[in-house]
Amino acid sequence: MARIILQPSGKSIACAAGDTVLTALEKAGYALPNNCRAGACGECKVRVLRGKFDQGMVLDMALKPAERRQGYGLMCMAKPLSEELAIEWGTADARPKLFRPRDRALFVITDKRSLTPRVTELRLRPVGQPIRYWPGQYITLGDEEAGIAAKAYSISNASHPDGELVLHIARADGGATSNWIHDRLHVGQRLRISGAFGTFIGDPSVDTPVLCLAAGTGLAPILALAEAALRRGFSKPVTIFHSVKTAQDIYNEGVMAWWKSRHANFDLLITLTQPDPTASSLPYLRGRIPDLLPQQFPDLSAHTIFAAGNPGFVEACVTQAKALGAAAERIHTEGFFSQQQPVLPDADQLLPA
Repeated sequence: MARIILQPSGKSIACAAGDTVLTALEKAGYALPNNCRAGACGECKVRVLRGKFDQGMVLDMALKPAERRQGYGLMCMAKPLSEELAIEWGTADARPKLFRPRDRALFVITDKRSLTPRVTELRLRPVGQPIRYWPGQYITLGDEEAGIAAKAYSISNASHPDGELVLHIARADGGATSNWIHDRLHVGQRLRISGAFGTFIGDPSVDTPVLCLAAGTGLAPILALAEAALRRGFSKPVTIFHSVKTAQDIYNEGVMAWWKSRHANFDLLITLTQPDPTASSLPYLRGRIPDLLPQQFPDLSAHTIFAAGNPGFVEACVTQAKALGAAAERIHTEGFFSQQQPVLPDADQLLPA
């Protein structure tokens, strides 16, 4: 078992065989920024000060050759090869603020239904102790014994006393895990899940209008965060802007319409990105969110922005938001907005899972 040394703090954590540095950090309760977890976005880039590691397959656009020569690596894919790996990360940003993730917690599927032709909703209840998480985080789900790789899925509901987790899972073409979920899982079946992971959590310091941009099932973590924020009385304007291909891909519109009826500060916009004659009389926008932002929100200088979806969508939204005046420090791409956040304890004071 290798050890990851965080510099300049000097704190260290264990890294189990086969785990990436990012996984080891998350298991120890640290919140290293990350997004794609596949070596494609570059958000988890840090400089390695000492030790050897296997970088794995990453994109040159996320980790440039010059950065490699300077010692930088993407921690979502990096696996230690030496007994110690020292990384330049350990300042205030590295303070733990998450519940310790659970490994292979037992859950039962209590409901399964189709939300759209390509999106299935799973409702899971814990057998025993619930997983503790912050809205916006995700779990991993798979079946190692059956050869089904564990994949990450965002939790779409705020935490409830019964520990229920709601997942919205899109069928991916050729995706073994999503096809297994859609075709083979059934109500009453037991599952092992791990988590919660990720830094897509709210910031209690946010006191601005909030604009949430979501494509497809990128809506899932947005729903969790919106539910939590509205439930606790966040008073600034909150808008969810959801992009789908056609009207048949819209889901949870009823829940969001109910939120709009109950909360004067909440608004919902839906846009269709592909021609859909069946929706010609429906009150939806047409086009991609980045293209529509200038006419819907010509000045974003006072807003906090959250974007969730595929990397191309997120990148285009960030570029357009900045062009409309949004401050870089108020743009979040794997998080959402104002709700209660855990205190940042020392490593030896992590809240139990």
